[in-house]
Amino acid sequence: MDSSSSSHGIEQLQQGCYYEWMSLQAKHIVNLKEALINQQSNNDDHHKLEELVGVVVDDFQKYAEKRSELSDRSCSSYFAPSWNSSLENGLLWMGGCRPSSFIRVIYALCGSQTETQYSQYLQKMDESEKVDESAGIMSELTAMQLAKINEVHIKVIEKEDKITKKYAHMQEDVADMPIAVTAYSRDLVEVGVSVEDALDKHEEGMGVLMAEADKLRIETLRKIVEIMTPVQAAEFLLAGKRLHVSLHEWGRVREERRFGCARADAVAGGAGVGSEKSKRSTTC
Repeated sequence: MDSSSSSHGIEQLQQGCYYEWMSLQAKHIVNLKEALINQQSNNDDHHKLEELVGVVVDDFQKYAEKRSELSDRSCSSYFAPSWNSSLENGLLWMGGCRPSSFIRVIYALCGSQTETQYSQYLQKMDESEKVDESAGIMSELTAMQLAKINEVHIKVIEKEDKITKKYAHMQEDVADMPIAVTAYSRDLVEVGVSVEDALDKHEEGMGVLMAEADKLRIETLRKIVEIMTPVQAAEFLLAGKRLHVSLHEWGRVREERRFGCARADAVAGGAGVGSEKSKRSTTC
């Protein structure tokens, strides 16, 4: 098997791993929604919800571990995946989402739910009706919880900056010897042994950084759910997964609108992720 066939095979495995993860995301969304609905009718039953939250976090770690195994053979695909839309790739940080974005989701949910409940309260004051308290639990985060989340946020941003600086140095190294000299000295750029070694070393470094970023993502997720109640953690995870799945679908739809079905089909492989209507729309 030549190197190009081997690289294609590895990318297919990486793509399959991603599609499995997206299908699992869709399953998690259904399970979290059902668990939250059931919890409303039985407020004392937090055990099942806590167990589900643990499963969701563990599944994310398993996905990161599997991805890390595949990145040992070829890592660059994860930094601009062909199975993603350009919208998704434009939002990537070290092959995934920024860990600090988890906390921004919390702040957004907090603000949105508080505003909704306040609006409901004002609207129903004159009608003497009870305000709907099931609109969301994230607005009930205590001052102590918010302080802990803010502390996590600050530390995560510091760690993100360190990883980003390491990556910036790696990008600068591409213009260093022997790559730059080889490219300059030859009209027909051939990949010699020295260049191959340099590129292999660069890709290996990318894999190390992605693993470091994945570790930070998992650590951040675990710290957040530890601070929250099981109900709050489930709401947070549900919101995060909906955002991820939605961005994948929005990107696919935008690609279809701009470039036609051929390109959209290439990024619509997450079967079971979108609605049935959206899946049918990928067919020309």
